[in-house]
Amino acid sequence: MSSAVDYFVQEKIWFDKPRYDDAERHFYERINSTSHPALELGANTILQDIARARENIQKSLAGSAANGAGDQGELITRIKSLELENSSLNQVVEDLRLALSKLECRVAVLEKSPSPAAAPVSAAPCTNGTSVQQQKTSPPVEDEDDDDMDLFGSDEEEDAEAERLKEQRLKEYAEKKAKKPTLIAKSSILLDVKPWDDETDMAKLEECVRSVVADGLLWGQSKLVPVGYGIRKLQIQCVVEDDKVGTDLLEEEITKFEDFVQSVDVAAFNKI
Repeated sequence: MSSAVDYFVQEKIWFDKPRYDDAERHFYERINSTSHPALELGANTILQDIARARENIQKSLAGSAANGAGDQGELITRIKSLELENSSLNQVVEDLRLALSKLECRVAVLEKSPSPAAAPVSAAPCTNGTSVQQQKTSPPVEDEDDDDMDLFGSDEEEDAEAERLKEQRLKEYAEKKAKKPTLIAKSSILLDVKPWDDETDMAKLEECVRSVVADGLLWGQSKLVPVGYGIRKLQIQCVVEDDKVGTDLLEEEITKFEDFVQSVDVAAFNKI
């Protein structure tokens, strides 16, 4: 019996643990009961922030919806105006097409129709339903003045008159065509002329470029455009006649100044 008691004395057993558990529970309950108002105040603040955020989100959504409706209405209006303009343009194109077809028909008719002077020659005159050929093949009527009649003299005179009128009209047409001003195709070219380095004399380079002279070439404005590392390129504009001057000719002539020019590029090319 004594050995059993000694064993339990040496054994570390917590016989009062339930009492300590109750004391710990009461302690934490007391702490929690004192901190409830602060927790409720924090919760109310969070709820107010959430409500305020919801209100702001609803306002922003309503504003964006109104703006979207306004933009959509404006877009619909613009689409309708474009459709009306497109229909009017289509009508104008159809009218022009009809006018062009009528003009082509008139030109074709005029080309096929004979000249007024040549009409009497080409048309076979009829007398009482008989043609000239029939009259020639019919037996000649004996008349005492047969030797004095010239059956082909009048036709030759009409042919000569028709030929003269034809030559006169061709001459008038050629003179009228020569008086019309001929359209000269021109182009506007923007060139990028690059130097070798930043020590190149750009004024001298521009002077060399402008020294290129050719029939149908007209130099315009120029400016210096920075490229990088202190280097600037010359950007110069010119107007050329397409039949006389081309880009290949300009590049070839400008690159001859190899002491100043490294390369020449066409930055823009527009028809006038």
